[in-house]
Amino acid sequence: MMINLFLLSSVTETTEMLTETAAELSAEVASKPLPMLYDMICTRFDLYNTTAGNVLFVIGILLCVLIPYLIGSINPAIIFSHLLYKEDIRSYGSGNAGATNTLRTYGPKMAALIFVLDLLKAAIAVLLGSFILTRAIGGAIAALFVVLGHSFPIYYKFKGGKGVACTAMCILLLSPISFVFLLVIFLLIAVLTRYISLGSIICAMLFPLLAYVFRGSNDTAGFIPMVALLIGALVVFLHRENMKRLMSGKESKFSFKHTDKHKAEEHNGEETVAVKTETEHAEKEYSDDDFVKCSCGRIIPKSRRECVYCGAANPACENSEENKKSGKNKKK
Repeated sequence: MMINLFLLSSVTETTEMLTETAAELSAEVASKPLPMLYDMICTRFDLYNTTAGNVLFVIGILLCVLIPYLIGSINPAIIFSHLLYKEDIRSYGSGNAGATNTLRTYGPKMAALIFVLDLLKAAIAVLLGSFILTRAIGGAIAALFVVLGHSFPIYYKFKGGKGVACTAMCILLLSPISFVFLLVIFLLIAVLTRYISLGSIICAMLFPLLAYVFRGSNDTAGFIPMVALLIGALVVFLHRENMKRLMSGKESKFSFKHTDKHKAEEHNGEETVAVKTETEHAEKEYSDDDFVKCSCGRIIPKSRRECVYCGAANPACENSEENKKSGKNKKK
């Protein structure tokens, strides 16, 4: 309790300082925007208000969509779990390829590395988009698609992480003042409840509102708040299972101690209990012939229609049911 109070007081004391710093940073960025590639090319070849200039603008938007998505699809958690452990991080814990699941599965050092790399790839994508078509347009588009790439990576069958670290970096670069307020809110929720997912969900909901309130003078069309709404909706959607577990009281609390990856919680708390109960029951009444190895490499009972680890259909279950039906027909 004393530690929580100390952390809360520390967060409160630094809020004003961080807000002032973010305001200065935001003003400096607004007064000295990044050079725009589109503007440089149009100025050099006198393409403003021409068909070629319009085509060039469309190409710029496409680049802000495609390149950030491909950058976001590069998932450090999946790469390093393969390189260092010859495993797939998505086979353990929550099944997500992000820093939180890495922390629970492989520990804080590995999680810190993944967190930094996720921040880095988001920063590269947003800065690249800002360089192509300004921060308010290209940077905002890049932010949306780098989060999409992280969550639905084309290189890994569209199964990635929940985009929290990437979103945090995008918020910092697009709206520094909003980032300060959301960081304070996130830390307060994390300290008081120890639910990382709850802090992420609430901050994702508040991001569009704060982005609108603190939008810069360069964003006259309000493009950043619109993109913030899409990113916030995406993050909340990706946390839908967490919301169910939070409401049922089954969500895992944050801890620096990593769990045994072979005993970690699966995607749904109810499924975990069901699997454990069924396994114990099988050990008592069934033999080894009543289990089958799934394509994902896990051992599951033949009586289950789907693998609770990867969701694949269990052909052994269908075969056993067909055998039972045919046996009954023969008896009749």
